[in-house]
Amino acid sequence: MKTNLCALTIAGSDSGGGAGIQADLKTFAAHGVHGLSAIAALTAQNTRKVSAVEVPSIKFLHAQIDTCFGDFKIGAVKIGMLANARVIKAVAEALTRHKAKNIVLDPVMVASSGATLLEPSALKAMRELLIPMASVITPNIPEAELLLGHKIKNADDADAATVELLAMGARAVLLKGGHLPDKTMTDRYDDGELLAEFIHKKLKLEGHGTGCTLASAIAANICLGKNLPQACSAATDYVHGALVHAYKPGKGKVAVLDHLWQSHS
Repeated sequence: MKTNLCALTIAGSDSGGGAGIQADLKTFAAHGVHGLSAIAALTAQNTRKVSAVEVPSIKFLHAQIDTCFGDFKIGAVKIGMLANARVIKAVAEALTRHKAKNIVLDPVMVASSGATLLEPSALKAMRELLIPMASVITPNIPEAELLLGHKIKNADDADAATVELLAMGARAVLLKGGHLPDKTMTDRYDDGELLAEFIHKKLKLEGHGTGCTLASAIAANICLGKNLPQACSAATDYVHGALVHAYKPGKGKVAVLDHLWQSHS
């Protein structure tokens, strides 16, 4: 299925090709959606570590976003890694100026090691500027805990957390459940009217780029005409399939998703 709508990702570049901008563009392509990108951070990383990060100037970030909106019909915007408060403010300003719609926010705040990636001022800017703009936010459990300021230990806590996250201003929440001690992978969707659970078998692997891929798959499915609950459901199915077909191209323990699994499965 093809569409004349484009999807824009504003995120960080992963030189290892498994996450970030690279994962987003592969996901858009797998859905038949033309992908655009504005690079908000450059990382030197592989399957074992992140060794360096560079942040482009705000002027250049604005130039990338403005150039994309100046030419293409953008049906959805996916936001990923934004390094600091200045970058967050710049992205919020640009998207407001261009009246961007269908914003999918993956609030990248916590590394797989558990380390917090955002300074306090950046977390405040995300809460106040980006979350209220978002059509849907897609935090994992550690990110939701950071946003809310308390632990989420079980399914009941997760159900309550979606309500709290909605109160921050996003129009919908897709709370990823991979960090909970459940036997299944349960992602919880809440838009204030519809509650849904997207359930898949838990896989015994450490996937790299799953959050990026999920958010960009939601954006792609919106471009294809699905409503938000349908887009979230389809995106969780797509990520599960990409994880089932994941592979290890490097020497690290993480598995990289096979974004093109549907073309050869």
